Amino acid sequence: MGINIGHEIAVLKDTTVGQLRQKYREVFGEVTRVGNKDFLFKRITWRIQSLAEGDLSERARQRAAEIARDADIRMTTPRPPAVSPGAEHRTVTCPAPPVTDERVPPPGTCLARVYRGRTHHVTILPDGFEYDGQVYRTLSAVAKVITGSHWNGYLFFGLAVPKCEQGGADA
Repeated sequence: MGINIGHEIAVLKDTTVGQLRQKYREVFGEVTRVGNKDFLFKRITWRIQSLAEGDLSERARQRAAEIARDADIRMTTPRPPAVSPGAEHRTVTCPAPPVTDERVPPPGTCLARVYRGRTHHVTILPDGFEYDGQVYRTLSAVAKVITGSHWNGYLFFGLAVPKCEQGGADA
């Protein structure tokens, strides 16, 4: 006969997340970024059973297709892993999504803000904000570095008007 499914599952229960990820690669033929042990265990055991005992019936496939037609479709692709296996250890900065907020001036613009007697300069980049030689994803992150507490970055650098000053329904 083929493989002993019960034995395979018993072995999987005692494996680490890294070993489960390797087994996932073997049975599915692709890499996973998932690190949840229970999820990996369930997916792998399902796949092993599916390969050994056969796949879904045609009726089940049709029902799944009906359900999928009503489901929301993922519109973006998953990000690739930050560091490939075997690569040397290095600091990896995640690229920021392109700045699309209308409050943000075009890349190359330098913002200045005086805080506690010191002038702080931030340069707007196509993929983030540079302050003091570091690139940050958001203006709020820059404001937090400067002040030590959370600030709305747009308010801190004067790119937005507080809601209380926008004028309300009394006009």
